[in-house]
Amino acid sequence: MPKNLAVVIIGGGLAGLSAACSLAERGIKTTVLEAGSQLGGRARSVGVEFNGHALQIDNGQHILLGAYHETLKLLDKIDIRQAQALMRLPLVLETRALNGKTAFKLSTSSVLPFPLNQLFGFLNCDGLTFNEQIAVVKFMLNLKISGYKLNTDKPLSQFLTQKNQSQNVIKLLWEPLCLAALNTPLHLASTQVFLNVLKDTFSDKKSNSDLLLPRMDLSQMLAQPMARYVHARQGKVLINQRVKSIKQAENGYLVESKKGVFEASHVIIATSPVRLRNVLADLPKLSFIAKNTEDYTYQPIFTVYLQYAREITLGKPMLGLVGGLAQWVFDRGILCDQKGLMAVIISAEGPHQKMDHETLALMIAQELKEAFPALKKPLWHQVIAEKRATFTCKPKLPRPANSTLYPNLYLAGDYTYADYPATIEGAVRSGINAANLIS
Repeated sequence: MPKNLAVVIIGGGLAGLSAACSLAERGIKTTVLEAGSQLGGRARSVGVEFNGHALQIDNGQHILLGAYHETLKLLDKIDIRQAQALMRLPLVLETRALNGKTAFKLSTSSVLPFPLNQLFGFLNCDGLTFNEQIAVVKFMLNLKISGYKLNTDKPLSQFLTQKNQSQNVIKLLWEPLCLAALNTPLHLASTQVFLNVLKDTFSDKKSNSDLLLPRMDLSQMLAQPMARYVHARQGKVLINQRVKSIKQAENGYLVESKKGVFEASHVIIATSPVRLRNVLADLPKLSFIAKNTEDYTYQPIFTVYLQYAREITLGKPMLGLVGGLAQWVFDRGILCDQKGLMAVIISAEGPHQKMDHETLALMIAQELKEAFPALKKPLWHQVIAEKRATFTCKPKLPRPANSTLYPNLYLAGDYTYADYPATIEGAVRSGINAANLIS
C-alpha cells in the first residue's frame, strides 16, 4: 500500500463512515470531517427526558431486511453482534384498521423451503380475495421471469394498475411496502427501484425477506462503533468540522474546514446532496452534478413517540395501521426494553406536514386508541420530523456515480447508489464502493 495515501472524507453519515471503515481496514490513513455535533446522519439517536429520567430514542424507526448483506457484514466488522442488535423475524406484515380489526396479514411460512414459503404466504393473505391472491402470485412470477427489469421506468401506481393489481391490493400491500422502502408516494415512485428492492428481498434465499428491527438505539448500533473502529486503526473522526472549500493542490487536495486545513491525496464527498453546491464551489467540472441534485425534491418522515404506562404492550414488535395518518407502530418495550413506549411512523408527504407537533401527537394517540381500544392516554409524547429524510425516488432521477471528472475525488451517499432508494443499505454500499476506488 502506498505510504503517501491520505484520504479525507467529508461527511460523517453512514456513507462516509462506511467508506472510512473500509479504508481503515486496509490500513489507509483516513480522516472524517463531520459538520455537525453528532455522527450518523439520518440514522442517529437523540436524548429526551421524562420525569427526570434520560431516554435515548431514534430520529426515525428504521426497518432493515435480511437482504441488506453489506450492512450485516459491516456490523460483523465493527463487532456488533447481530442477535443483540437486531430482532430477526420471518416476513410478517400485519395491518390493523382503526376499528380494531385486522385489515391485512401476510406471513411467509417458516417451515416450507424457499420459494414455496413465499407462494404459501401470498396465497393465504388475510384481507385479499382469492382472485386478488392469484393476481399477486402471477405478478410476482412475472417479475421473476422478467428479472425484475423494465424497458422504461415509470411511476409505480401506473405500473401496478397495468399489472392488474386491484386498488385493495395496492392499498393493503404495495403502498405500505413502497412507503417503507422508498419513502415516496406511489404516483411519484420509481417502479424500477422498487423492483430492485423486491428482487433482493424475494430472491435467492428465505432469509433475504426477514425483517430486522433494531434492538438498540441507532447511534449505539452504527455510528459510534464505526467511529471506534476507525480510531482504533489510527484514523480520525472529527465533529463540528464544516468544510468551507476543496481545492486542487500539487499532490492532491486541500480541504479547508472552519477549524483548519487538511491535506489529502484522495477525497470522498459524503455529504447530503443538499450541501453539494457549497462543497463543490471550487470544482467547476462538477457544477452539473450540483445543478442536477439541486432539482431533487425530498420526502419527510415523522416519528411520533407515545409513552404509555410501563405495563402497556401491543404484544407484537411491529404492526401496520390503515385508515388514518399513522402507517406503522413499533412497540419499543418489546424491541429495546423501553417499556410502554410506542414509535409511530408517518412516511412521505401528506397533511401531517402542516400540523403543529402537539396536534399531530394527539391525533396519532387517538388513532392508536381506536385501533387498540385498551390503550389509555399517553403520559408524554415527542414528535421528531425529518423534513428531508430522503430524496423523492422518482423514475429516471439523475443520480451521479462515485467517480467524478477530478482524479482521486469521489462521491458517496445513498443518492449515488442508483439501484436503491435512500436506505441504510444504499448508504453503506455507496460508501464501500467509493472506498474500493482508492488504491
